[in-house]
This record gives sequence, structure tokens and C-alpha cells, in this order.
Amino acid sequence: MPTLIPKFTQITAAGNKPKIIHEYIGRVNSQTEGLSVARMQSPGGWVEPGQTPEFDEYTIVLAGLLRVQHRTGTIDVHAGQAIITHRGEWVQYSTPQPEGAEYIAICLPAFSPATVHRDPE
Repeated sequence: MPTLIPKFTQITAAGNKPKIIHEYIGRVNSQTEGLSVARMQSPGGWVEPGQTPEFDEYTIVLAGLLRVQHRTGTIDVHAGQAIITHRGEWVQYSTPQPEGAEYIAICLPAFSPATVHRDPE
């Protein structure tokens, strides 16, 4: 039988500015460990600590620009584009433009603070 997800859970985000995370599917909202799906709204100038996660992350940018720094460079992901970051690779997300960004993040397996391995601040 299908499972209706009647609402999201708002998750506290890491980073230098408040960011809104609405988890629809994942360890917190639906007790799903295999996959997480969340809508993100990041303000302009937001920067998250670098991380070396144990999950793949599939991100679709709906509005604005998401910057993804990695060991050998930087990729700017614009509205209408997507990016895949792979488990075990160091990445750092930010939204450098004044309008910030809105995007959907899908993590496989589901996001967990225990498996994201953020850099010490």
C-alpha cells in the first residue's frame, strides 16, 4: 500500500546563516533510511562546512545558484541544472548570489549527521 507523507519536518541546517530544510522523506520525517528527499532554501551568502559524506547526493536547482566546491575546483549549478556529488568525495556547498537558492536534495542512502562527516569548524 502506498504511504502518504502528509507534511515535512523542518530540519536545522549547518552553515553561517539560517537555511530552511524541509525533509519530506528521510530518517527524521518518514523513518526512511534508504533515501532522503528535502527541499532547501538557502539565503545569499550562506556557506556550509565542507564534508566527506558516505552517501551520494543528487541536487536539482530550482532557483538561484548553488556553488559546489570540490578538491580540484568549483562548479556553479544554475536554476534548471543538476549535480551529483559522490560518496567519499570532499565537497562544500554555498549560495554566493544575493538571492540565494532553492533546490531539491536527494541522498542515497538517506542523509544522516553521523555519515556526513563535516569538517571541524
